[in-house]
Amino acid sequence: MTAAPTTTTATRPSAPPRRRGGHGFSSIGPRELVVRYVLLLLVLVITVGPFVWQLSTSLKGPGEDIYTATPVLLPQEPTLDNYVKAAQTVPILGFMRNSLVVAGIVVLGNAIGTTMAGYALARLQFRGRRLMLGAILATMLLPGEATIVAQYLTIRQIGLADSLLGVALPGAVGMLNVLLMRTAFLAIPKELDEAAIVDGANVWHRFWRIGMPNAKGMLAVVTIFAFIGAWDDFLWPLIVLTTPDKFTLTVGLQYLSGTFSANPRVIAAGTMIAFIPIVIFFAVLQRYFFRGVDQGAIKG
Repeated sequence: MTAAPTTTTATRPSAPPRRRGGHGFSSIGPRELVVRYVLLLLVLVITVGPFVWQLSTSLKGPGEDIYTATPVLLPQEPTLDNYVKAAQTVPILGFMRNSLVVAGIVVLGNAIGTTMAGYALARLQFRGRRLMLGAILATMLLPGEATIVAQYLTIRQIGLADSLLGVALPGAVGMLNVLLMRTAFLAIPKELDEAAIVDGANVWHRFWRIGMPNAKGMLAVVTIFAFIGAWDDFLWPLIVLTTPDKFTLTVGLQYLSGTFSANPRVIAAGTMIAFIPIVIFFAVLQRYFFRGVDQGAIKG
């Protein structure tokens, strides 16, 4: 009885999986890398350059020429006299307090209103939800100047003209911020809501214990956008406010343009004073801001 011949087949090593063509810095050539860095540097100069120039101008003394053919960023003899003149000319602290009141109302309104509206549009089922979402998108297509007359007439009819509340009320709930919060809530898995419903959680419990902890990053983005928009707004406070004591900082600093039209150094100092609170506010929330941007880009 002869044994059947056994044939052995050599197992070929499996080929390594092919890597997909990436778009990172490792997959581009040196020329493309140089072009990218040049473009990034150009964007940096365009965005940061004006602020650096304003800071440099505000620190220069009257003996330094700010209109030289070759710009000089570093002051020869830095001085804070321009900031002192700006503070002595206009009540900057009072204007800043008014701006903080307006910004606080706007931030609080957006933090509450946009989160609730965004959660309702993202997680709740009710009749007319798509129609409401379409109405929000439609309002974003209109420029603010197209509705500013109607807004002022409304504010005047309800008795809020020449008041800080009248300045803050139109921006208390931003439509773009509602869509941002809706995107954040849509990224939360529905299984979490289903499990919470099984455990007997109502809508408020699901919103507060599931929705909000997962949308903190986007809430920081909304908060920063609301603060910057309220702090930098100029046209609407200029229309609503008539009493100088109620002027916001952006409106009040216009006195510097008329008083020191021949001395841009003081005007630059006032601009930097208005810019400082934005830097502080962003520095406090920057960690949550970038987390929210990352959530919106990946999950949204």
